[in-house]
Amino acid sequence: MYRTHYVSEAKSAINSEVKIAGWVHEVRNLGRLIFVQVRDRTGIIQVTAKKGQTPDEVMARMDVPKETVVSVRGRVAASSIAEAGCELLPEEFEILNEISMKVPVEVTGKVPAELDVRLDHRFVDLRRNSTAAIFSIRSQIANAFREAARKLGCVEIHPPCIVEAATEGGTELFRLQYFEKDAYLVQSPQLYKQLCVIGGMDKVFMTVPVFRAEKHNTLTHLNEATQMDVEMGFVTAKEAIDALEYVFLYCLKAVRQNCDEELKALGRELSVPQRIPRHTYTELAHLLTSSGVNFSWGEDFSRETEAILCERLGYSTFFVTEWPTAIRAFYSMPDEANPKVCHAYDLNYEGLEIASGAQRIHKPHLLVEQLKSRGLSPSEFDFYINAFRVGAPPHAGWSIGLDRFTMKICGLHNIREAVLFPRDRVRVKP
Repeated sequence: MYRTHYVSEAKSAINSEVKIAGWVHEVRNLGRLIFVQVRDRTGIIQVTAKKGQTPDEVMARMDVPKETVVSVRGRVAASSIAEAGCELLPEEFEILNEISMKVPVEVTGKVPAELDVRLDHRFVDLRRNSTAAIFSIRSQIANAFREAARKLGCVEIHPPCIVEAATEGGTELFRLQYFEKDAYLVQSPQLYKQLCVIGGMDKVFMTVPVFRAEKHNTLTHLNEATQMDVEMGFVTAKEAIDALEYVFLYCLKAVRQNCDEELKALGRELSVPQRIPRHTYTELAHLLTSSGVNFSWGEDFSRETEAILCERLGYSTFFVTEWPTAIRAFYSMPDEANPKVCHAYDLNYEGLEIASGAQRIHKPHLLVEQLKSRGLSPSEFDFYINAFRVGAPPHAGWSIGLDRFTMKICGLHNIREAVLFPRDRVRVKP
């Protein structure tokens, strides 16, 4: 047995014998006194060896390089000096794996490292307290999303990542050879979650990767991203927005309640609003033009215009509803009274769009019209349109970008920091 306790458990086992395992974080050898900090994913504990009290062979093994993998058996003793309030007095100190090359990233954080260096050696970077905090928070977000979706009555589904045709117009695709035919990595699971709702599953959710072959170099885009999606049958756009607000706030509350130490490690104070304001696209377009911004109705918002909107509104978390039909996905339901506007919506969190959705077109003749208006061939979407010809209910849904959500909660500058092994225009390893 390599360990009986994690470090966090050992700290509450004063005067008990425990066995911990992890990495050597720091070493101080004062001759007759050796201090070794041992770290696992739950924390750090100081192992203290004293000449005359600790077996000589144990002390001889303790002077090792940082990041050596070890297992230590000993008694936990209270300490007024050690930062954790206790220390481990060792009786066995086993080296499980020695260091055979220079550690490329300083795990203690005392020496900063460039992001690309950290990503090249993510397996070491993950040992840093701040990096570990990011992915603990990300895990909490994903878990809270599943909990909230189930509370809404949704069933989890797992659609394919390989498709035969584009699911959205205007986005470049990653083409691949699929036996004797061309196929693509999915840019959105949209069509498949709709098919499940049409099939009678009523309400579904999923957490899936999506792939977009856009040649961008920004701090907020990746070529492989993770989406958290919900699709609901027999609901209006307003009901779908209500559900998105509920899930979004549920995730924020879960992080605030369960990730206190991680937020502290990142220097973050997380506030959770009671409600999220809602504004139509037209309202916000008018706000921009009345502020002297050169903005035309029908344009998409840019980073710059989003920043101006946050400044003028006085807050940075809000919904944008009722978008121009021409700039949204072909399956967004146009308003019956004004077809130039559709029932689509975005959620901006701290000035960045992190979620997007719409009420879907459920009538096949409207789908055909919208596909043709985008220069897409309806025949390539027969498998999709035919589903609406055999009884498709009104439905709506949305997607939250897990990467962006994590980025904003953690206060990160670059979205690549929020992804374990990010994929951008140049990075396809490790």
